Amino acid sequence: MISIESLTVRYGRFTAVDDVSFTARSGRVTGFLGPNGAGKSTTMRVMVGLTTPTTGQALIDGRPFADLPNPGLEVGVLLDASAQHAGRTGREILTIAQRTMGLPKSSVEQMLHKVSLTDTEADRRVRNYSLGMRQRLGIATALIGDPEVLILDEPANGLDPAGIRWMRDLLREYADKGGTVLLSSHLLHEIEVIADDIVVIGNGRIVAQGTKAELLEAAGTVVRAAEPLVLGRAMQAAGLAVTASQDGALRTDAEPARVGQVALAAGIALTELRSADSAGLEEMFLELTAETQREGAAA
Repeated sequence: MISIESLTVRYGRFTAVDDVSFTARSGRVTGFLGPNGAGKSTTMRVMVGLTTPTTGQALIDGRPFADLPNPGLEVGVLLDASAQHAGRTGREILTIAQRTMGLPKSSVEQMLHKVSLTDTEADRRVRNYSLGMRQRLGIATALIGDPEVLILDEPANGLDPAGIRWMRDLLREYADKGGTVLLSSHLLHEIEVIADDIVVIGNGRIVAQGTKAELLEAAGTVVRAAEPLVLGRAMQAAGLAVTASQDGALRTDAEPARVGQVALAAGIALTELRSADSAGLEEMFLELTAETQREGAAA
């Protein structure tokens, strides 16, 4: 289990992470989402001892990462697949990890097979690897110690569709066996498919967290009409809070049935009425982080 408790990281006057608290539980995949610059990577660096927090703490099964006697046996980490020694072969990088952790030599071949790197690929210099191959090698390095916790930042980056499916199945199997997975990704569909719990961060603060089902159910209702201004006024007159999207849709926390009743009473024909959760994670994410999106800020 990973516990983040009142975590704050400041660089001079800039606050990268602002009083962040959440838990990634055992046996579950936790998706960690946020726009670029929201504080995801800084939070994950604190978890693995690469960044010192200003206040608060990050604990792995109740202990700071720095207190773990042999961290690779308890936490598998992949923060940057490109941060590997370009002059070494994949097999050499895994061998160094194997020796550092005191593992049997056979674990190297087992991991190469697990991540589908062939003997030819394993003996190739990392500088000649594609990004997808580096991701596979990074995942192998994270898994070689058979840890209880995985912390992965954008592990699907560079993988083809078959590779993304492979990674998804691997992480699902890992969590189903009791492991803890914290997964950061900009591929929202992949998070939606695999995650049990979701934590959303924006401008260094948590803007939403809970199970995937809870967050999507709380997304409210989307409604459209030929005359959205008239519909909006009718909904507000009925006491419903309304937000207009740039594409002309109206959103409200009210149930679809209630919105339909208001429209019927006002004699307004609807062209669309649905629960917002049917739009999936992407729409929820964009709404929650609208103020922190680079494009939204520019607009």
